[in-house]
Amino acid sequence: MAVRTLEAAMVDGGGGGGVVRAGLLTCVRGLVQAVLSQAACIPLFVVTVLSIAFIPLGVGVVLAPVAIGAMRGLANAQRVWAAEWSGVPIPVPYRPAPVRGGPFRRLWGLLGDPATWRDLLWTLLNAPVGLLLGLLPACLLAYGLEGVLVAPWLGQITFYGWGPFWPLDAWGPIGIVGPMVLGAVLMVVAFPAGPRILKGHALFCQSLLSPARTALAERVRELTETRSETVDASAAELRRIERDLHDGAQARLVALSMSIGLAEELMKHDPEAAGKLLAEARADSGQALTELRDLVRGIHPPVLAERGLDGAVRALALSVPLPVDVRIDLPGRPDAPVESAAYFAVAEMLANIVKHSGAGRAWIQIEHGGGRLVLIVGDDGTGGADPAAGSGMRGIERRLAAFDGTMAVTSPPGGPTVVTMELPCALSSPRTSPS
Repeated sequence: MAVRTLEAAMVDGGGGGGVVRAGLLTCVRGLVQAVLSQAACIPLFVVTVLSIAFIPLGVGVVLAPVAIGAMRGLANAQRVWAAEWSGVPIPVPYRPAPVRGGPFRRLWGLLGDPATWRDLLWTLLNAPVGLLLGLLPACLLAYGLEGVLVAPWLGQITFYGWGPFWPLDAWGPIGIVGPMVLGAVLMVVAFPAGPRILKGHALFCQSLLSPARTALAERVRELTETRSETVDASAAELRRIERDLHDGAQARLVALSMSIGLAEELMKHDPEAAGKLLAEARADSGQALTELRDLVRGIHPPVLAERGLDGAVRALALSVPLPVDVRIDLPGRPDAPVESAAYFAVAEMLANIVKHSGAGRAWIQIEHGGGRLVLIVGDDGTGGADPAAGSGMRGIERRLAAFDGTMAVTSPPGGPTVVTMELPCALSSPRTSPS
């Protein structure tokens, strides 16, 4: 932790001196929380509510994302302080922002995120709670010091402090001893209580700024469903490979072995026939090798390993029997599993275009931004593509879902069809990308 707690200060800071320093640091942090609860939370709440209310007028489309972004910035600062000052972790719950789609899509993405509304509730409730809990450590210490050092010697203090709450004449026979004792008690209580009060404020923030339980439950459900679909897809892929080996290469290798055995027998009596069998066996061996190469290419294309996603997709576009415009902007390479999923997703989409769309032209656009790999495949065909109807799109969704990816299809009757796929990933440096 970047900032030591009170207990660490007692051990490392020289006993009482460490306690005093930790207590004073806690008071300063509490005052920061109190000031921000008034100077930042209240204005942000008002501005955000007004900007959302002005969305129908148009100006809110521009102002609301700015206000929500500022509110998230303050909430993220509070998350950092809660972890560093009180050891209370607060995970960031925000959904990834849409990479494409313009200001309206970004606005609806922000408004559709439950974390936005929890942040808004936090800015409202933190105004009184942050003020109270932020001032309390400093007030305990200040009133304790006043009771010990000021009130007994100056008498009534009417501006603030002891005068209005504990008039000196109310102590009766004990006189100034009473305020001094009570002040000392407040000072003793202030040092250990301050960090706990600050932690109480951090726990309050955690209750509002953490991901909602419903969101976590939904996330667990999605991951369970995705895992099940991924296991099913992997099992189906293994069965396909086994079937291709059994019906293709294995059958040819068995026939090759029988032909060689028969040629060995004929070599003694009919060398000419044996030579023909050996020639057929050689042709079968070449065909078996070709089928094995095709099978391996279907598992992980060599061009993908050699050239990366950029080169592999360009090679794939050249093999399609219609013009394909390709625009790729990738400063590095994704991890191999993500790269493979992206390649096969594009390959499946191109296969669907050739088989079903009746298109005269297609296009591919791949770029990386905001921690997401964005793949757009479109065509000028007849449209009407529906992932629920099959055509391999459901398989693409399952493949992408294994990596928390998404797919959106726009395909009105008459076309065009545009499929946007997004995969969260990081890119390696071009210098260190696999060759």
